[in-house]
Amino acid sequence: MIYVALLRGINVGGNNKINMKQLKETFEQAGMLDVVTYINSGNIIFADHQERPNANVEISQMLEQAIAADFGLQIRVVVRNMDEMQTVLQALPEEWTNDEQAKSDVMFLWDEVNDVSVLDKLPLKPEVGTLIYVTGAILYSVSREDATKSGMNKLVGSSIYKYMTVRNVNTTRQIYKLMQAAAERS
Repeated sequence: MIYVALLRGINVGGNNKINMKQLKETFEQAGMLDVVTYINSGNIIFADHQERPNANVEISQMLEQAIAADFGLQIRVVVRNMDEMQTVLQALPEEWTNDEQAKSDVMFLWDEVNDVSVLDKLPLKPEVGTLIYVTGAILYSVSREDATKSGMNKLVGSSIYKYMTVRNVNTTRQIYKLMQAAAERS
């Protein structure tokens, strides 16, 4: 099975610095195969062929422990398999972009908050922008012009923020392409 690990809060503002080459080696030493990193923000595509009853949780915990051992950092890791990422991509409106006109993100959720009720806990103004819940993620888009009115700037300080890791739609789409390429190699 092909997976992506999304690390929360690495290489942001000079904090939790992790070298991607070393991170790749950590994943390989943890038993992951065909490991590919994408940009410096903690996106790692890999294969795992072991049968695991609760694969995402097991792999996530194993990788969090390996990162702690190798880098001395407590980093949360969200793991999604190919089917789960496909579900996110299918729900993601094709016209959404992350550019000068629009800010569009995918907020990948930890199991603790992975429910449609999470939308009620966000400090976002529902009349500004578009929010879509899909199992495992929240899709969000707002025009750059309205971004400051949306409440998005309050998200980082909210209690719900620690239960997600955010990627823009461009990054999310590229991760899925890399997962597809890995599947073709397997």
